[in-house]
Amino acid sequence: MTQTPASAAPLLRIQNLSKQFGVGPGAVRAVQNVSFDILPGETLGLVGESGSGKSTIGRMLTRLIEPTDGSLLYRYETREVDLARLSQGALRPLRADIQIIFQDPYASLNPRMRIRDVLGEALSTHGLAPGAARQKRIDELLEQVGLRPEHAERFPHEFSGGQRQRIGIARALAVEPRFIVADEPLSALDVSIQAQVVNLLGELKERLNLTLLFISHDLDVVEYLCDRVVVLYLGRVIEVAPTEALYARPRHPYTQALLAAAPIPDPAQRREIPLLSGDLPSPKNPPSGCVFRTRCPLAESRCAQADMQLRVVGEGHLQACWKAQ
Repeated sequence: MTQTPASAAPLLRIQNLSKQFGVGPGAVRAVQNVSFDILPGETLGLVGESGSGKSTIGRMLTRLIEPTDGSLLYRYETREVDLARLSQGALRPLRADIQIIFQDPYASLNPRMRIRDVLGEALSTHGLAPGAARQKRIDELLEQVGLRPEHAERFPHEFSGGQRQRIGIARALAVEPRFIVADEPLSALDVSIQAQVVNLLGELKERLNLTLLFISHDLDVVEYLCDRVVVLYLGRVIEVAPTEALYARPRHPYTQALLAAAPIPDPAQRREIPLLSGDLPSPKNPPSGCVFRTRCPLAESRCAQADMQLRVVGEGHLQACWKAQ
């Protein structure tokens, strides 16, 4: 884990980002007024339960789905551009700057294409490595992610899950991006392979000076890989902090419960914080006030009207509970 200067100008500023699926009473508010910064060269972790909006945010940042509201202010060359407002034509030059690694490495690869064609398609789309340089660049990409040049002639089904994810990483790197969204890149892999992919991401990030948004539900990996962490609950940001501070002293009761839910290898060790009861509320009808109040051990009547504004509780540490200290 590297340390990024807190004074660095953000590479990406997410401001009041929202996403609603559908209209009328059945509409799902998947993400609501989310704001945070991503600094150049850092690895920012995005965590929360399933259904908290993590992948939706990642796909909005890459414009694979369109935001309903809010701004995505990205520092491109010498200016700041709002990705959320750009037409597809205006966005095209920035596509090489911003890439994504998908959760399912098999579903994201065309089963009818050889790997040289998968990687070559990315290069040709952006006009990179033309002619004789194409094959050399493909060989370099495969070697960069721990595969061999001869693997370029194989089809996706001829690889293991870990190898397919390496190919997905190579495809993201092919266009020399500055910023990569890694959308739960480990969840479809065997535990024995996950550490290899985590180490690969860390090495590539350092070597290529990449900025990563690492979306995951594996809190141990987030602690190991990330510089800062954003915690989501029901599409809202409820805590942001440097990784070391968050794991040493989580302030929001949801973050406390989330970390307490991580497996303990010693069966005789008792949990200091009880696990949450109940299920995540429906994003179609979220609770009023603080959306966590229906599961919160600190909840009282005021929480139904309380706002969820982030409050500073330490250096670079913000949380959205008015009672938590």
